[in-house]
Amino acid sequence: MTKQVAIITAASKGMGKACARAFHEQGYEVVLMARSESIFDLAEQLSGEAMQGSVDEANDLDELVKMAIDRFGRIDVVVNNTGHPPKGELLSLTDQDWHSGNDLVLMNVIRMARLVTPIMQGQEGGSFINISTFAAYEPSLKFPVSSAMRAALGAYTKMYAQAYGPDNIRMNNILPGYIESYPITEETKKEIPLKRSGSLDEIARTAVFLASDAAAYITGENLKVDGGLSKHV
Repeated sequence: MTKQVAIITAASKGMGKACARAFHEQGYEVVLMARSESIFDLAEQLSGEAMQGSVDEANDLDELVKMAIDRFGRIDVVVNNTGHPPKGELLSLTDQDWHSGNDLVLMNVIRMARLVTPIMQGQEGGSFINISTFAAYEPSLKFPVSSAMRAALGAYTKMYAQAYGPDNIRMNNILPGYIESYPITEETKKEIPLKRSGSLDEIARTAVFLASDAAAYITGENLKVDGGLSKHV
């Protein structure tokens, strides 16, 4: 039986690394990308493939997809994970800050969709999972660029689901709250109904679920994994 193949970006640490391990444990072949050289060590541990690169570089994404096809001949899942966009006081953010954020958290998904959708159409199915943030729907002045660009990502995901659902290709966003890889104060923890940060493994297991047949009727959604932090209905 042919193993399924998952591409995971920004996979050298944090949520990306946790997703890489979780998909490997589920029997997927993994194709990983990160800026850090440590991505090669992780790929070796997981018997996968890796390259150094950045999600905001279109050529790197193209090379990553070609690597997956050359090595495994298919792509079943793409986990679009990224680093953090620029932060700062709202009006102090420069044009370049906004452009950088756009490339980092929105255009990376759009570019990857352009590259991989035709492949998934040929396979008659596939799944994109984008690691977003709770602030996409409750904008935070702590994360202004991320809040704005990931709200746009939510709209893009809805449109993609409408356009490519007929091809059995799904796209969903995970909206993490404060996760253990991001240090927070005790005061912030008190604002979270579950009174703790989320674990990396909790995000990774959610990604595996969204890629699985158990989630086969879920697309275009923004799934909050934030311990109850978000207040909107």
